[in-house]
Amino acid sequence: MRQRIITGGLGAAGFLILLWLGGGWYAGLVVLLATLGYMEYCRMGRIAWRSGWALPGFLMVWLLLFGVVYEGKAIDSLGQTVVLTGLIVFFLLMVLSRNRLDIYRVSYLFIGAIYIGFGFSYMIQLRWMTDGLLWSLLVLGVIWAGDTGAYFVGRKFGRRKLWPAISPNKTVEGSAGGLILAVIIGLPIASTIPSLDRLAALGFILLIAVAGQLGDLVESAIKRTTGVKDSGGLLPGHGGVLDRFDSLLFAFFIIHLFRVV
Repeated sequence: MRQRIITGGLGAAGFLILLWLGGGWYAGLVVLLATLGYMEYCRMGRIAWRSGWALPGFLMVWLLLFGVVYEGKAIDSLGQTVVLTGLIVFFLLMVLSRNRLDIYRVSYLFIGAIYIGFGFSYMIQLRWMTDGLLWSLLVLGVIWAGDTGAYFVGRKFGRRKLWPAISPNKTVEGSAGGLILAVIIGLPIASTIPSLDRLAALGFILLIAVAGQLGDLVESAIKRTTGVKDSGGLLPGHGGVLDRFDSLLFAFFIIHLFRVV
């Protein structure tokens, strides 16, 4: 626990400083996290990240991030081009490798590149919006509060398993505790955003908090499939980059989806 708190405190402080600086500082951090995340993702699937098989996935991640960094916003046409080109390249590698790179590994690498590339690119995009710092702080505060509440309430009061087939340690009580703490932390941050009234703020906070918990379950399902406990060991007491950003990535997908709708 001590190691977990120290790592979490130092990591959060460094992340928030670069978030506050914004611009190239924050974009550079997100690109680094996305790269490390895809490296972890390859290792989880027992695919060497240095191999030529993983290279198209890395290129997809970087190009999806480049579309935001270069223009300051997501470029839909570039995203479509990256996804279609990546799919074609992966299929060609499957043929050229005489099925040593089979359809299952192609699917795994391709989905991971989309998941990580788009997810982290939306993090940059939100920061560069009007009041982007406040919106980013709101999302981070809700996700971090939700994770913290779920962890401590679940340890203290957890009795009923939430979804034991996917994540045996998560409980209904922990999930409820995470939602409550997310609202408690999120509402004061939301009050600083001029365009967000109280009712809309509550709905947005609950949307983020629920999406974050779903993202945690998605990551647990991936780890169950690949047979690993943690995505990596970069963050002592926390696991890897994907272990810490799984909730955020899924939340950013949901946020982007609702903005599009």
